[in-house]
Formats: sequence, structure tokens, C-alpha cells
Amino acid sequence: MTNAAPSSSPTDPVPMAQKIAFGFGMLGNQLFPAAVAVFNVVLVQSLKMEPWMAGVLAAAPRVFDAITDPLMGYITDNTKSRWGRRRPYVFIGSILAGVSFALMWQLDAENSMMYNFWYFLLLSLAFYLGLTIFATPYVAMGYEMSDNFHERTQIMAIAQWIGQWAWVIAPWFWIVIFNADVFPDPETGESNGVAGARGLAVWVGGGCILLAMIPAIFCRTKPVDESTLEPLSPSRTFASLASLFRGVFIALRCWPFFRLCTATFLVFGSFQIIAGFAYFIIVHYMFGGSPDDAGRWPTWHGTAGALTTCFLAIPVVAWLAKTFGKKSAFVMSQSASILGYGLFWWCFSEDTPWLLFLPLPLFSFGIGGLFTIMMSMTADVCDLDELNTGARREGIFGAVYWWMVKLGQAVAFLLAGVIMSAIGFDPNAAQQTEEALTGLRLSYIILPSVGAFIAILVMLGYDLDEKRSNEIRAQIEARKTATGGS
Repeated sequence: MTNAAPSSSPTDPVPMAQKIAFGFGMLGNQLFPAAVAVFNVVLVQSLKMEPWMAGVLAAAPRVFDAITDPLMGYITDNTKSRWGRRRPYVFIGSILAGVSFALMWQLDAENSMMYNFWYFLLLSLAFYLGLTIFATPYVAMGYEMSDNFHERTQIMAIAQWIGQWAWVIAPWFWIVIFNADVFPDPETGESNGVAGARGLAVWVGGGCILLAMIPAIFCRTKPVDESTLEPLSPSRTFASLASLFRGVFIALRCWPFFRLCTATFLVFGSFQIIAGFAYFIIVHYMFGGSPDDAGRWPTWHGTAGALTTCFLAIPVVAWLAKTFGKKSAFVMSQSASILGYGLFWWCFSEDTPWLLFLPLPLFSFGIGGLFTIMMSMTADVCDLDELNTGARREGIFGAVYWWMVKLGQAVAFLLAGVIMSAIGFDPNAAQQTEEALTGLRLSYIILPSVGAFIAILVMLGYDLDEKRSNEIRAQIEARKTATGGS
């Protein structure tokens, strides 16, 4: 694992092999949360946890991330090693995240609800710590792969395309988890989901370790002027913390970046609130509360949505960004998603199940276009920060950005549990009330539509376009030439 310098200049295209290697890391990075979203159904459906308890379990680690994400960003930005600033953490974090993911799902229905609650909470903190150690430097690695405005979008588009396959694969975990032929309960020989979650978690954790390691092994990292790095040592703990807080403050004070974070929080957070509702709507509204009758419809719904994102949303959004600009691509993609959400009122149909696929070509532009555009824009913001501060701080910016994503998830999971309780959803009932089902359907449509609409309003003031970004790069290069920097 040597830290060889890139063979091309910053404005040259990044070799396709490097882009693909980075993309495999994104597959691991997205497979973790995609699997968690599926596995979480077991907490309510099989272990009969109260929805608010499941919401707390999902939200609490994100509060923990409020500390660990910026701290990891500061550490990776200022690390000196023969392997570079990013790769050692990507390697170590992938192992910790994969092992703790497998362990946190070793639950048992025979245990008390409170035992399962605390066991899961403690192991999930270890899991999200490992994910932070991996993901923060991994994301920063992507930001610094190229200095070219459009090349950045292509890097992120390829990475998101590969990563999107996590959402094609993950819905099939529902089939495996509840399949008694694959993971039978050791006592009854039947499947209640708990045994399936225990067994499948080991395979998912191991697979994610291998995928997440690939960038650490094969991706080259950008050399940096080590004189600009701050020393990391126990004796400088307070000075480092002061520098960390100052860096976070500077990042959030950068208005283009603040707009990116706010818009992402709104779009992704509102989507996460209702992401788990699709399973319950299909099972309880379309098929009268019978998972057996629902069969593979929830799985095919998730898989078709992910495939549509891969083959329609991401390529189209990348083309829109190059043709009309990144901000315009964001506005157009989110507008399309609002139309898609609205169609679901008619397309979650009791009589015609296949209609649930109809809104997906529009629906997929919401999340499918979000990270392709926003990660490319964040790389542009890092140039603006370098112009203003003289430092390359992709780690801090990546940490703050993804902390906002996780904050959105935390708020979303808490609100999802509150909403399900408020509308009267009862996990122990064989059939849900008409009011509860109507509440689920309205929430699925209204919440993400409102989030996307407000995000569009926020992004209308974003002004870091191609012309300005190229001017910033020219000023940075001129300053480096004048000072003899690299």
C-alpha cells in the first residue's frame, strides 16, 4: 500500500481504473446503510420493539457522529504517513465497521426487549465509529482526485453508479432474512426474521469489508505540502481541538457550502423519514397486512427504484450538470422527484400492484441526483476554501457535509417512529386501521416533496458555477507559482 503520486496532472482525466476502484468503496459505503434500512424492519416486525425505541436506536449513533465526524476530518487532514493522509484510516475503518455490523445483529427474541435495546445500541455505536473512520477519509479522497470542474462530476457519477447497486442488492435481503430454508430458527425450524438477520449480517459485514478496502489498496492519493499540516500529538490536544472547532466554523460560514449542507439535509432527511414506510404500505395497505401475500413486491419495488437510478437518473443528471450547470441539474432533478412522489397516491394500488413501478423514473431523480451533484459541488467548495485559507481541508468539509447527512438521518428516524406512533400504527396488529394507512401514504408523499421544494429554494442562491470555479483554480495556481509551492 504505497502512496504513489498520481501519474497525471490535476487537469488530466483520472484513469478509469482509479474511478472504478473509488466506486467500489462507494458500494461498500452505501451497502452498510442500505442493509441497516432493511435489517431495521426486524426490530419492529420480528422483535416487536415499539417504533419509538427503534427510532432511538437509529438516531442515537448520529448524535455520537456529531463528535466523531469532525474529529476524524481534522485527524485525516493533518495525518503524515508513508501511505498518505487517507488510506490507513480507510483500511482500518472498513474492518471495524464490518465486524461490528455483524456483531450488532446477533440478537435473540428470547432476550428481554430492554436487553436487546441496550445490546444493539452499544454495538451500533462501535459500528458507526468504524464507519466514520472509514467514510470520512474515503470521501475526502474523492474530493481531491481531480481539480477539473467537470471531471469531478464524472468521478462522482461513476462512484454513485457503482454505489447505487447497494440499493439493488439490499431489498433482496428481505427475502433472505425471512426465508426459513436459508436461515431457519434453531428452535422451531421456521423463520421469524431474527435468525435470518443474525446469519446474513455476517455475510454482509464481510462483504462490505472487502469492498471498502479496495480504495485503500488501489487508489492513489494526492500529495500535499506537509508544511501546511498541523502536528497531531497528545500534548497539543487543546490546540488541536481549538483548530478543529475553528475549521468547522469556517466551513459552515462558507455560504455556498452551507447551502449544500442545508439542501442535502432537507432532501435526504425527508426521504429517510419515509424510506421504511414503503414496506409497511405495500404489506399492510396493498396486501391486507400479510407479508406472505405481499411476497416479493417490496423487494422488486426497491430493486426497480435502484436500477432506475443507475441507468436513468445518474447518467441524465451527469449530462444535465455538464450541459446546463450543476445548480440547474439539481433544481431539475428535484422537481422531477416531486412529481414522482405525487404519483404514488394513485400508484400504491390494492387492485393493480404493478402500478407502484410507474412513478420510479421520476422518483429516482431525488436521491439519485443528489449526491452526484452535491459531492462534485463540495469539491469545488474545497477550492474556494483553499483560496481563502491556503489549506486543503477536504476531510473537514467532507466530515461536516456527511455529518449533516447523518443529522438528517437521526432526525428522520426519530420522526419516523413518532409519526408511526402518532398515526396509530400498531406493530402487534394483524391489520392496521384505515386512518393509520392513510397517514402512512400521505406522509410518504408530502414530507419528501416539501423537503425537496425547500431545498430548491435554498439552492437558487448558490453561485459557485463553472466560470467562478475556474477563476478560483487559476488564482490558486498563480499563488502557488509565485510562492514556489507544489
